[in-house]
Amino acid sequence: MYHKDLQEFIKFLDKKGELHRIKREVDPYLEITEITDRVSKSYGPALLFENVKGSKYPLLINAMGTYERMAMSLGVKDVKVIADEIENLIKLDQYSSLMGKIKSIPKLAPLPFIFPKKINRASCQEVIEDADLDTLPILTCWPEDGGPFITLPLVITKDPISGTQNMGMYRLQKYDKKTTGMHWHLHKDGKEIYDNHRKLGIKKMPVCVALGCDPSLIYSATAPLPKMIDEMIFAGFLRKSPVETVKAVTCDIYVPACAEFILEGYVEIDELRKEGPFGDHTGYYSLEDMYPVFHVEKVTRKKDPVYPATIVGQPPMEDCYIAKATEKIFFPLIKMLIPEITDMNLPLEGVFHNCAIVSIKKAFPKHAFKVMNSLWGLGQMMYTKMIIVVDDTVDVQNLSEVMWKVFNNIDAKRDLMISEGPLDALDHSSNTPFFGNRLGIDATKKLKSEGYDREWPNDITMSEDIKKMVDKRWSDYGFGK
Repeated sequence: MYHKDLQEFIKFLDKKGELHRIKREVDPYLEITEITDRVSKSYGPALLFENVKGSKYPLLINAMGTYERMAMSLGVKDVKVIADEIENLIKLDQYSSLMGKIKSIPKLAPLPFIFPKKINRASCQEVIEDADLDTLPILTCWPEDGGPFITLPLVITKDPISGTQNMGMYRLQKYDKKTTGMHWHLHKDGKEIYDNHRKLGIKKMPVCVALGCDPSLIYSATAPLPKMIDEMIFAGFLRKSPVETVKAVTCDIYVPACAEFILEGYVEIDELRKEGPFGDHTGYYSLEDMYPVFHVEKVTRKKDPVYPATIVGQPPMEDCYIAKATEKIFFPLIKMLIPEITDMNLPLEGVFHNCAIVSIKKAFPKHAFKVMNSLWGLGQMMYTKMIIVVDDTVDVQNLSEVMWKVFNNIDAKRDLMISEGPLDALDHSSNTPFFGNRLGIDATKKLKSEGYDREWPNDITMSEDIKKMVDKRWSDYGFGK
């Protein structure tokens, strides 16, 4: 079951006992962050702040801040259900025969109906106002932040060359009541569309920002989708229903009809302004730098909207559970391209792009190195600072087991690969911005064909018959079942 908008999701969380309402007045300057961080670190509920100082709008935060709520947000009990659907769709062998094509029709039939649907009137335009960002409960999250930041924006742009829309999530630092920063990273699609406007000599780039959509749209804006896949189409796939869109008031961009707020405006192509610092998902402050400026001309909204927010910082936080959903949902696509991979774990401590642990069915010498290079060649996986490869007998979700293999199986000269390549713009450890050195660790069992002439020892394990006997007699030993 999908949630048609954010407020329906709030009612759902309330009914499930997953929502905590705070009626006391709270300050968007640091106080909400401290409250939310404590709740998040204790695996607590979603929070609805009903009385935010300086604003008439309630604020929702931590809505997807557990594995269970992340699944609920996408209408499933476990996000693996979505991964299984994707895996089933991309199994090429099912289309190889005529009978296979016929059998696959029921699976493919819903796909044409996931495309966005244009409508003429929408709840996101019940009220149309001149821009005044001072009315919104925008958070200043951490003490050294450069100012208040809109932290959960769906930034929608339109490529002037292809005419296609893009939706991404890029933080917006509020400068004043009508302007914000536009944090487009070097490698992001929004930056490419910005550059295309410059190439064509277009001085003003139309931009719309949706705040508070249904959870499938919020998630889709964060997803590492290939360029040819529209985020709203992907949201339609997740929802099993098309996303309704409406034409913006000031430009030819179509925005989600279900949004709580829409900020409409433009970016001046030749205008840059200092943005940051910002307490980021790495657990460190990202430094100030020069970024484009977003000029807000109009704000459209529902009559009684809810403002959505998130905070990022030292993990675990809400963004970690969003990232773990991405790990599971997109694993079938990685496996399709690198079929020898049997499982993958992006540990929370690696903040999405600093560590990937994969298990493989090893078949030839230096197979692990081949897998490392393949992963670094896949879209946003290029940012991965460390890739650890283990055998398929190792549970990559068990960090203790993985580290046991790393600490015991590697020879530093033989099993480490250092690769120079792109790094995330938020990486602070490299001497140079945007690129540096990445590490691959081969912790697999070594083959004689790899030059290992000794006998590799077996793992110490108990025989299955003894394990079964002890299982059967466990209560006889005085232990509970």
